[in-house]
Amino acid sequence: MGKHIRMSDTDFKDSICGLWADSNGAMHVCHAYSDGSRVCDVTEFHPFLWTSRDVNCSTAKLIELKKPENNMPKTPLDAILRFSSSADMETYFKNRDKTKPIDRITSVENQFLLANGLRMFEGMKFEDIRRLQLDIEVHSQEGFPNASRKNDRIIAVGISGIGGKKLIELEDFTDEAEKKLLEETEKEILARDPDLIEGHNIFKFDLPYIAARAKTVGAKMNWGRFGAGVEFRKSRLKIAERQFAYTRCDIPGRTVVDTLILVQIFDVSAREMPSYTLKASAIHFGISQKDSRTYLKGDEIKDIFNSDRKKFRAYLSDDMRETAGISDRLLPTYIAQVQNFPLTLQECILRGSGMKVEQLFLEKYFAASAALPQPQESEFFEGALSESYVEGVFKNVLHYDVASLYPSLMLVIGKCPRNDYLKVFLEQLGILRKYRLKYKNLARIATSESARREFDARQKSFKILINSFYGYLGLATAIFGDTQLADEVTRRGRELLVSLMDAFVSEGCQILEADTDGIYLTSNQYFNQPEALLEKVLHVLPDGVDLDYDGRYEAMFCYKAKNYALLEQDGTVILRGSSFRNRAVEPFLRNLTQTYVADKLTGKSGDIFKQIDELKNKIRNAQMDIADLAKSEFISKSPSQYESEILATGKGRRAAMEASLLMKPRPEVGDKVLYYIAANEGKKMADWKLARPIDAYDKLKSPYNAQYYINKIDDWQERFLTDDDKPKTSSQGELF
Repeated sequence: MGKHIRMSDTDFKDSICGLWADSNGAMHVCHAYSDGSRVCDVTEFHPFLWTSRDVNCSTAKLIELKKPENNMPKTPLDAILRFSSSADMETYFKNRDKTKPIDRITSVENQFLLANGLRMFEGMKFEDIRRLQLDIEVHSQEGFPNASRKNDRIIAVGISGIGGKKLIELEDFTDEAEKKLLEETEKEILARDPDLIEGHNIFKFDLPYIAARAKTVGAKMNWGRFGAGVEFRKSRLKIAERQFAYTRCDIPGRTVVDTLILVQIFDVSAREMPSYTLKASAIHFGISQKDSRTYLKGDEIKDIFNSDRKKFRAYLSDDMRETAGISDRLLPTYIAQVQNFPLTLQECILRGSGMKVEQLFLEKYFAASAALPQPQESEFFEGALSESYVEGVFKNVLHYDVASLYPSLMLVIGKCPRNDYLKVFLEQLGILRKYRLKYKNLARIATSESARREFDARQKSFKILINSFYGYLGLATAIFGDTQLADEVTRRGRELLVSLMDAFVSEGCQILEADTDGIYLTSNQYFNQPEALLEKVLHVLPDGVDLDYDGRYEAMFCYKAKNYALLEQDGTVILRGSSFRNRAVEPFLRNLTQTYVADKLTGKSGDIFKQIDELKNKIRNAQMDIADLAKSEFISKSPSQYESEILATGKGRRAAMEASLLMKPRPEVGDKVLYYIAANEGKKMADWKLARPIDAYDKLKSPYNAQYYINKIDDWQERFLTDDDKPKTSSQGELF
């Protein structure tokens, strides 16, 4: 079926750092050599898809696949069609007989990696990868930048990373000068030849803006390897419960890394970032301090560019430094993943964990020329144990955690999904778990910080992927999903946690909270000897399952299930659960909650009421910063869709969407809308009628609704405060 590359798994000179499949059946490959050089090559590759043996296709070769003994499980995808080019494959796919079963890997580059057992960046360390940071600054004639406006233009492009820092600046405000700036940018990128181009919000702003201005002034964007130009298409990414709409940019032979996407994916589990802007993200990760970087407002950039070039350059340089810092922190995990999965880095970042797990199955079945089943019908199964057993504040708290509970139980149970007749599931799970333990140990004993970071990124990557095996079982679209097996795993997990809690109670402990694989308890006896307590309960665990001591805390405030706060020994307060750190809640109420929780944990009383009085006075006297009052919401539909639905039905009004209609430019699906409730004269009105985007705030012309926000505080008090929180008039002893 054509010539394929099969590169050595250990020879660094054959590490793949760039791929591009053209539409004519050629696969362009960029190799990384150990001296830092890059060499490009091309080979023939025939893209493929899975289907049934009885299809008719004159533009592809049909290859029959081996079916399982006794034809169980059923494998309707019992043939592969291999095409001369991706163009032929796309034509067939669009015009196919839709009564026939079909499955395919959309990315031809991923197909190439899978078919040849190859991995991106194989054998390379993170510092071996050629990375380039890119950021633009623009002049806007009015309001938010709009590349289609005649007098809006790019005034500077900042480049850093491989090849050092360089600022390419506009010589004068003409199309000719802007074209020269863009041509110099292209020349610089091609000369540096990066594997990755990194930027914050680069998909939704920098790259589309550059493309629009390049078209206007007649410049090209041939930024790819192999002499290829960039390609744009509208796309969406699901991040937890949200949809993130963006303009995807593919640069042949290179990977575009948007750190805005990286921080959002990071925060899915952490849920601790107040904002995803570059500046806020850099502060969160300790890359910058508020007083250690240059800040400019959007409407100041043009004037500062003309009047204070030194300050302008410092601002742009800080943007690139922060982008590089965020990428340093979050990207190594993805590099480790593509070194173990047949995926390009671009696809690895933009695809969910379930898809990554399935790639391993598909690779093994493809190599064995084995027919594929189709997804089974999913069934309901009960989830993990999650229970809060007490309310209030407790001292001397210990936390124990079952290490990789579900993956460990799956190995103990020893079953593969019913559709997995080649028994790939347990084999791959065992391999990944072994690798994780190996790199976890290497990170622990590493003698250099760079080695420790490298090994830690790998073990964290394996941890994520190992845990994804359980999630994959319950996916309705998973070819090898098995909800019955998922149900057995969660049942065994619940039973094990109950047995552990019984063992802890028998040692005189009080259970406070249990959630999936972790237990919080209080014990005066064992607070200073947690390892001794651990030894006393290990007899409950089956072979192959480990229990870890995970930390101790001075106090714990149990509010309700999955909502609690912990006081560390250095005084740090950790908040868990949506009641305490819901980003949809206005900042002034979040701050109030944090103060209240800290007071509860440290035994203070009454201070919260003083803060409430001071806050209400500030609101009444119009002294509040509008950013502290503004509500934030990620919108799940476009403003135009919302507008058409309202016109059709008149129902479903929402404050955030009403505010989005007033924004210029209008936000896209997945964007965050910041809005406040404006003052009104006369009778009370629904929130949606008074919702205004934060940029519309004017203390005199469009002030905030003071009574609305005072009522919010009253509602907060009713929700959180009890009689026990009121100041004590006489000595009441300890609150604990």
